[in-house]
Amino acid sequence: MSVDSPEQLERLRRAGALAARVLAAVREAVVPGVGTGELDALAAEVMRAARGRSAPILTYGFPGAICISVGDEVVHGIPGPRRLKAGDLVKLDVAVELDGYFGDTATTVAVQPDAAADARLIAATRAALARGMAATTSGTSLREVGGTIERIAEARGFSVLRELVGHGIGRGLHEPPTVYNYAEAGARERLHEGLVLTIEPMLTTGTRRVASTGDGWTVVTSNGAAAAHEEHTIVVTAGEPIVLTAAA
Repeated sequence: MSVDSPEQLERLRRAGALAARVLAAVREAVVPGVGTGELDALAAEVMRAARGRSAPILTYGFPGAICISVGDEVVHGIPGPRRLKAGDLVKLDVAVELDGYFGDTATTVAVQPDAAADARLIAATRAALARGMAATTSGTSLREVGGTIERIAEARGFSVLRELVGHGIGRGLHEPPTVYNYAEAGARERLHEGLVLTIEPMLTTGTRRVASTGDGWTVVTSNGAAAAHEEHTIVVTAGEPIVLTAAA
């Protein structure tokens, strides 16, 4: 989607703000012993209170209001009876629909006490997100954005999971273009002002590949290594992007 009017931008801001609010509420509730199903119920309640809807349910019939992935699970983990324990690396991925517009955001939380290696992985993923967003100025190619993200990851000793990408968003959850987290040779499209995207690096150690699980949803690292995921929805400008899912 490209933003064509102040009204569209305001509606996108509202959807992004709701996604950020849901993520903040769930993140605060991540403690040892909490069930992922309980976290999902909290997310659903915050959405309902704002008259928003779960984008994964609405778009794909996903069996949860949000995606909660633990350890080597990268994305699309299904909430359920699992209880978190100290040291778990938890990916919280929140996508909402509000009044016909979508917002998508994610973060990784280490259940305390956390391991130093996990803290480094999270820090590297957040740095890759920040630098990737900073690179999304009008006129820049998607290849350049992806290359920026991967350089940050590799400089810190981590790998980008190349089969997982960011995407356009706006009136639908997943829209063109594909936003690679590496310098994909064919990603020559140049960004323009008003384009709405997600930037979402997913990092791990020792592999660039992922695998599917038997539940039909959850994606894991191919080597069993822990993974981290950070994401924001942004609007491209001639300078710094507008971050629609920034915490208030």
